[in-house]
Amino acid sequence: MGIKIGDIVSVEYIGTLDNGGVFDSSELQGGPLEFKVGGGQVLQGFEDAILGMEIGDKKIIRLEPFQGYGEYDEKLVKTISRISIPHHEKLTKDTMLLVSLPDGSKIPASIKTITEETVTLDMNHPLAGEVLHFEIKVVGIS
Repeated sequence: MGIKIGDIVSVEYIGTLDNGGVFDSSELQGGPLEFKVGGGQVLQGFEDAILGMEIGDKKIIRLEPFQGYGEYDEKLVKTISRISIPHHEKLTKDTMLLVSLPDGSKIPASIKTITEETVTLDMNHPLAGEVLHFEIKVVGIS
């Protein structure tokens, strides 16, 4: 019958980019990924790919940016006053910060550039704009 919405599944996976670099894997995370199919816990394209698979099945998938973490959006790159960031004296390029939004939610942002007066923050997901490749093996279904 295969995997269906509502099943709890365990998968082993390796996620790579177009250049072959590994960005994530179940091994790096300490073991198989377990999630409820249809629960919104993983990328929709990843979830769609495992529907119908059986224990032991393997699959290689490719997710375009819109199926993964979205297209890179230049509007999510903002330059702000350096002094407006707490502990601004300790900032370094590529540092990740939590940025508060007007609605009170927080999102991660990485520092792209720093000058004496300003900091340029990138609020895109680090994998935005990337094509994602996954090798998936189903190891459990319940």
